[in-house]
Amino acid sequence: MEDGQERLDGGAPGERPPTGGVPAQGWPGEPAGDVYDWFRRGAKLLAQGHPAAAEQLLARAAEAEPHSRSIREALARAQFDAGSYAAALENFRAVALADPSDDYAQFGWGVAAARLGDFETSAEHLALAVAMRPEADHYRAALRQTRATLAARAGAYGPLLPGVPAGRDGRGREPGAGLPGRSGESPAASTTTPDRAGSDEQTNRSE
Repeated sequence: MEDGQERLDGGAPGERPPTGGVPAQGWPGEPAGDVYDWFRRGAKLLAQGHPAAAEQLLARAAEAEPHSRSIREALARAQFDAGSYAAALENFRAVALADPSDDYAQFGWGVAAARLGDFETSAEHLALAVAMRPEADHYRAALRQTRATLAARAGAYGPLLPGVPAGRDGRGREPGAGLPGRSGESPAASTTTPDRAGSDEQTNRSE
């Protein structure tokens, strides 16, 4: 896996994957399977463009394993794509606070803050993401966009996003487009293998 590839592809150093256990107390109408199954199915739904359904499964997985950064990140992506920007921000924030060197969590925090109108916070975290991974075009584009918005608010009007055509929503994205993954691809282009659980989890389950 190349450095910076979207988290749905594989694991992150130093994090234990979801254990696959289920909570002692179930929920009414609890889906079949264990935490790993919920995670995997939620990731697949997200990749297929069904963020609301993905959010339901991933929220249950996150409740069962609240310290799993991989589950929280996938949940944050689903929440963002479903339009739940405040909830997405809180989950990206939790991942970033657990690992401040996590560039994608900083990026997610920044874009969620922008959607909530907090462009100062957005610029701060997008700048961190760009500093950690300057080759990521989508990180740089998001930062330029946020800084352009701040400049426009201060009266320095100019192109909203220099060099990048704005989308129909005026933010450089088409309405309803999913949050880009680590490599900048759309969610529909992502693999269905759960993030961070990856091959290690599959290997453990096959032993």
